[in-house]
Amino acid sequence: MDRTDEFLERHMLSAASIDEDRTLGFILSEMGKGLMVEDSSSLQMIPTYVSADAEIVPGRSVIVMDAGGTNFRTCLVTFDDDKKPVISDFRKVGMPGVKEEVSAADFFSILADNIERLMGKSDRIGFCFSYAARITEDHDGVPIVFSKEIKAPEVIGKPLGKTLLAELARRGFDVSGMKVAVVNDTVATLLAAKAGCPDWASSYIGFILGTGTNTAYIESNSRIGKIGLEEGKEIINVESGCLALELGDLDREFVSGTKDPGKYWFEKKISGAYLGPFAAHAIEAAIKEGVLTKVFAERYHAIAPLDTTRMSHYLEDCHNQEYDLVKCVEGCEEDATALYRILKAIIERAGKLTAINLTAAVLQSGEGTDPRLPVVINADGTTFYKTAFLEFYTRLYLDSILEKKHGRYYEMVRIDNSPTLGAAIAGLAI
Repeated sequence: MDRTDEFLERHMLSAASIDEDRTLGFILSEMGKGLMVEDSSSLQMIPTYVSADAEIVPGRSVIVMDAGGTNFRTCLVTFDDDKKPVISDFRKVGMPGVKEEVSAADFFSILADNIERLMGKSDRIGFCFSYAARITEDHDGVPIVFSKEIKAPEVIGKPLGKTLLAELARRGFDVSGMKVAVVNDTVATLLAAKAGCPDWASSYIGFILGTGTNTAYIESNSRIGKIGLEEGKEIINVESGCLALELGDLDREFVSGTKDPGKYWFEKKISGAYLGPFAAHAIEAAIKEGVLTKVFAERYHAIAPLDTTRMSHYLEDCHNQEYDLVKCVEGCEEDATALYRILKAIIERAGKLTAINLTAAVLQSGEGTDPRLPVVINADGTTFYKTAFLEFYTRLYLDSILEKKHGRYYEMVRIDNSPTLGAAIAGLAI
């Protein structure tokens, strides 16, 4: 046990190795800089020109596009007389650029292929785009960088809405009266919370922890120095996955071997695309340092590369012989315990980092001081809900850091189809 503790401490793999005050201060500092001057911070703090007060219009339909981490979804959303969404004509395909690099022409052609069937059913498109994009005042989006290992470099810098409409026009569709609202998936998640929750909340936060991670919150325009507005409030897309947070040596080694090693440092510490592979990197270090035995190493190197799902399975049921990691530790309690503690430590650390990130968003919003008027956090993402212990530790550290230390109150909710609902609301608002 002492050897495992020493390993976790030396490589900053435990939650205890995270200085919460220092980390929170760093995030708030980066948020403040990002609001004032463009490109002055690792957090892009993207103004969206979207108010959280967008209204749902009964009877109206919106074409919705949802470009997610691995899938591209399209559908038609219509709000009934009770303002409840009805989703129809749903289709899901692979996200272009996941398996192989695609050109800009191919990227927009795939997008157009998947909404041709919906043309004529609405003159509004709500485009949920789950990647960093600069939002223009006319609600278009210009991609800044692709995360989640998407390979479409030619798309960077091209206006998504205008380019999509141009491709549809080239195919013979009349797009003269069509409008496109591009929103980040986290912004859409916030809008879904505002629409789907009681209005007693003091503010709202959209949070996603799936293949990647991001956060959105509501900011006063007077505090967004880089846009020069004084009145009102708007949603800020933090792009929190970009936070340049350095931790231990194993983190640095792991990040250096990923796509875009200089970007998305925070995402590579907590999100579904990276938790499993990072755990695999830590396991290799544990083998090298004698924390895990040579017998374990032989078995481990014979199985498929570790991913987040298989990592979670071991923590959920470390006695299930159907799981390959259980087979790797068979007959050796020392290996079984050390492996469990290493994997659980990485998850607990991710939960603490997640809680600190959400604490920063609540503090920056200035709300949540009254326990009767909490900040509602709409949390979305398979990784958050299905990875063993991740939601548990996030809530645990939110209680200790956000509520007990900082006196701010929150309520976490889960609204089904949040990105789709939020994109539809954004489409109606333009």
